[in-house]
Amino acid sequence: MTTYAVTGATGKLGRLVLDEMLQKAAPGEIVALARDPAVLADYAMKGVQVRQADYDDPASLEAALEGVDRVLLISGNAVGQRGRQHGNVIEAAKKAGAKYLAYTSILNARNSKLALAPEHKETEELLENSGLNHDVLRMPWYSDNYVGGLAPAIEAGAVYGASGQGRFSTASRADLAAGLAAALVSGKGGDIYELAGDHSWTMDDFARELSKHSGKDVKYVNQSEAEYATTLEGAGLPPPVAALLASTSYLAGEGQLYNDQRQLSALSGRPTTPIGETIRQALG
Repeated sequence: MTTYAVTGATGKLGRLVLDEMLQKAAPGEIVALARDPAVLADYAMKGVQVRQADYDDPASLEAALEGVDRVLLISGNAVGQRGRQHGNVIEAAKKAGAKYLAYTSILNARNSKLALAPEHKETEELLENSGLNHDVLRMPWYSDNYVGGLAPAIEAGAVYGASGQGRFSTASRADLAAGLAAALVSGKGGDIYELAGDHSWTMDDFARELSKHSGKDVKYVNQSEAEYATTLEGAGLPPPVAALLASTSYLAGEGQLYNDQRQLSALSGRPTTPIGETIRQALG
């Protein structure tokens, strides 16, 4: 019997991965790691092994990964701490005798200009030096991130950004969860996957799809990076978050969020969801 562990299992992505894994393995073969196991009580009732673990607590990670053969390391969300935290998971997996580890990195991690890239690059290097058999699963931006605040955009008749005609190769969390579960079950090690969506899009495309599915005319308004940061602050985002998102949007204009290799659909065995469909679903 092979035992599969999913770290960070309480997050939106982690739960979707557990759902995919339940279609691929017996519940008792799946180990879900959570800081608070009670949050995953619904999966425990299905027979999944829910174990307490914290990225900041190496001893808890070692105990949680005991007897595990294959590990999916979903990157943490504590920006600035992730290199150290991921290193704790890698060391715990080694001590547990895991045969394979897959890590969720970021598109084009080694050459990316995105502010979030350095910690992913650091983790990739830790894995390279660990001796663990591993695959790197480089993730795009979630399509879901772009449909959380559609009502104000429809009301204003405008979506804002700083990406010009830059193309976004996003994928939905559900698309990505299918790819991650496939790697956890079948990944051989030694591969780097750029898990981009099949269909890239520009912000003009996004505005057209939003117009189509809302029945209201919505235009894309391109701004400078600084102007867009100010727009985001005006929408209530804290200045550091606004600056990060504005920088990301600007860098998308330079191609930093584009990839046309279609490796995600090849890995998962199913096409990814176009942005228009994500918008349609979000509008209900």
